[in-house]
Amino acid sequence: MSTYTSTHTSTLAPVLAPKLATLLSDMPKAELHIHIEGSLEPELIFALAKRNGLSLPFESIEALRAAYAFTDLQTFLDIYYAGASVLLTEQDFFDMAAAYLRKAAVENVRRAELFFDPQTHTARGVDIGVVFAGLTRAIKEVGAETGISADLILCFLRHLSEEEGIATLAAALPYRAQFIGVGLDSSESGHPPEKFARLFAQCRELGLHIVAHAGEEGPASYIESALDVLKVERIDHGVRILESEALTNRVRDLKMALTVCPLSNIKLCVFPTLAQHNLKRLLDAGLKVTINSDDPAYFGGYLLQNFVETFAALDLDASDAYTLARNSLDASFAPPQAIAGWVAELDAVFARHNQSLAS
Repeated sequence: MSTYTSTHTSTLAPVLAPKLATLLSDMPKAELHIHIEGSLEPELIFALAKRNGLSLPFESIEALRAAYAFTDLQTFLDIYYAGASVLLTEQDFFDMAAAYLRKAAVENVRRAELFFDPQTHTARGVDIGVVFAGLTRAIKEVGAETGISADLILCFLRHLSEEEGIATLAAALPYRAQFIGVGLDSSESGHPPEKFARLFAQCRELGLHIVAHAGEEGPASYIESALDVLKVERIDHGVRILESEALTNRVRDLKMALTVCPLSNIKLCVFPTLAQHNLKRLLDAGLKVTINSDDPAYFGGYLLQNFVETFAALDLDASDAYTLARNSLDASFAPPQAIAGWVAELDAVFARHNQSLAS
């Protein structure tokens, strides 16, 4: 059994039955929506700045954390890119990814599919090979240390041009064996998926898995474009899907996963409170919902805290826990044999839970 702890101050003190809290901690799960640059805690940002001889526009760790009062996606991104500016060397990228993977392993995350933004770093003169070297070394070493399975998904910044994305893909091709898929992130408003039609066609030809952020800030029509134009295999966020009954039915019938990020949605004002989040309604609509942390250092919690606070706010139960964990494992891009092993472990955890309730 892992222990649930947090260094973050929550806006909602989780109140869960002890056995349910233990179940959320113990159950094997996958995290499918984690921006690795968004796992940079203020303490590590300051440590890397010191190591690299950089100055930051914040006088202290406390001042930086106090700046995490976002009003929308763009105000978050301004801080996010400032934090990422301390990443310069292979060791920096290793330290960042290793810290996240070790936290995730403690929370019984069996599989993590890490988003990373090479354009954020190459624009600062960091060679893309340095980014790959640090991240892949962390995946290998921490995987051997903890047993966590992880892979990389290269994300294109949608506020930049498609031509810049195509150039980034070309630069990444020498490292093709080191990433399994591509995604689309950054500012959603005003940057519909069809802006990147040619780029994602190239990615599909390369056999890469395809995901994209859609329906967070952008309308439900962006989800439709992600399906029709980009040919996505998962929808990142997707919480506005219920605006369209036809689209909801389509995605339900496709059994396509939504990688929902509850604490992120509150921090970025997508919903006023967790109690008003539509995750339960998404589940009730038959959609393949998963819970994820998005940018946990900035949004107040890693994966387990997202589970605990969401379950407390929406009065979810053990049945919901099984559904969400199973969805995450099934929707991962891990080998089928690995998924089957994790599902068997999940079933065993719930069998013990049910036996405990009966005794």
